[in-house]
Amino acid sequence: MEPLQQSLVAAHADGAPSAAPAAPAASAGADTPAAHVALQPLGLGAPLRWLRLGLRDFLRAPAIGIFYGLCFMVMGWALLKVYENAPAYTLALSAGFLLMGPFLCLGLYRVSQRLENGQKPDFGDSLLAWDTRTGQLGIFGFVLLVLEMLWGRATLVIFAVSFDGMPDFKGSLLALLNPENLSFIVAWVAVGAVFATLIYAVSVVSIPMILHRQTDAVTAGLTSMRLVLTQPAVMLLWAALIAGLVLVALLPWFAGLVVVGPVLGHASWHAYRDAVRDADDGVEGTAEAALEERAGPASPQC
Repeated sequence: MEPLQQSLVAAHADGAPSAAPAAPAASAGADTPAAHVALQPLGLGAPLRWLRLGLRDFLRAPAIGIFYGLCFMVMGWALLKVYENAPAYTLALSAGFLLMGPFLCLGLYRVSQRLENGQKPDFGDSLLAWDTRTGQLGIFGFVLLVLEMLWGRATLVIFAVSFDGMPDFKGSLLALLNPENLSFIVAWVAVGAVFATLIYAVSVVSIPMILHRQTDAVTAGLTSMRLVLTQPAVMLLWAALIAGLVLVALLPWFAGLVVVGPVLGHASWHAYRDAVRDADDGVEGTAEAALEERAGPASPQC
């Protein structure tokens, strides 16, 4: 034992570090403050690339995408039914799309994540994508729910002060088309724009970030807002593309959501991967651009 002890003492005296088991690698971005999460500079062409990658992922796993697209279509039918019976609540419940959409897209994010890692996506795995992050997703969902409730309350106040009672389906349409109700229309649109913008800013990359980086809800929300505030042109273009595509998809009885919904869901994953840099990204350019270059033609999978 003496030779071994002497060698250890000599190594310590020379300043050589003693061997120790390597610590397990932490998840990307774990416990990283929001201000320290690196954001990737984006060009104005990035949103179109996200849509192209989203369409590619949809074509590689069409059956899973169509399932989620049908869910979006059913949500649209439900919203239309609410508008026919209680139009005052429609704008508030429209926030339900913004609230449910990102959570419903969790499964689509999981599919894109599997495809990115060269794995075959699984329907059951996509349905249970929330399972490992229930706590943080619950916190984030509660924040969005509070925003939705505030939006709904503000909408009801606007209707209450603008009309003598709540108008019915026909009456609400006439109210929106009547120039005499310009103040109501301006207030209604302004309130909706404020809350929609706030929800968009908080959630545009938050949920895929929580799913991928194992980060907390506050960090994800703040990172999402920082992305929107520091790169407003690109994120405004992305918001306009989302709104425009959804509006077009609504026209044929919401049937367009069967395709547009999942494509936007997959594209949102690529928006996150393009915008939020991994801790080990040490080269210029985005991970998504490199991924697109390496990817071959889309091959349908189920």
